[in-house]
Amino acid sequence: MAGVTAPIRVLIVDDDALVRAALSMTLRGTDDVLIVGEAADGAEAVAMTDAHAPDVVLMDIRMPGMDGLAATEQLRRRERRPEVIVLTTFDIDEYVLRALRAGASGFLLKDTPPAEIVRAIHLVARGEGMLSPAVTRQLIDHVAATGTDARRARAREALDRLSRREREVALAIGRGLSNAEIGSEVLMSVATVKAYVSRLLNKLELDNRVQVALLVHDAGLPDTPPAG
Repeated sequence: MAGVTAPIRVLIVDDDALVRAALSMTLRGTDDVLIVGEAADGAEAVAMTDAHAPDVVLMDIRMPGMDGLAATEQLRRRERRPEVIVLTTFDIDEYVLRALRAGASGFLLKDTPPAEIVRAIHLVARGEGMLSPAVTRQLIDHVAATGTDARRARAREALDRLSRREREVALAIGRGLSNAEIGSEVLMSVATVKAYVSRLLNKLELDNRVQVALLVHDAGLPDTPPAG
């Protein structure tokens, strides 16, 4: 999905017509964003994705019928899969965490300011995640509360397959750093960081950098400092 050119095609999914209208009004004033449709539930979202090929889906997580979690899982299994931003009225909970594990690129609260919604769409369309340091702290706390020993063991085994440099990049992703911030920290160009992120995704068999961050959190390592 990285490298999407304007306009960014967006599908809005929410069972509340007022929420859809508000999001639509916000995005229609953005020159490089094109709304290709609106859906009221997960099944309609899947059908409209097939019909309109959005680059980014704004996905409500709790809807009657097929919910946003099930729809996200379906969409992210496809060969040409859109990026998914989860919409929720709650902070991180188990539903949001499951959607992130399924491949969503991040989440937004429904009362997020319009400028931040537009910024999020641009980020995921470029292949960036949406894990700010504040959000990663919430993830750390939630994963710690819901994790299992088996999940931690699997995560550490996966990270042990990485080279020292790859591990540095993975840990930086786990702390919510952007590619530019990672480059400054580990003394790489942004292009080299991007290459390392792609290598990580392939080696770990993950869809996006958010899943890398979750793996790091599962392993209990997000605060590990970079190697000297």
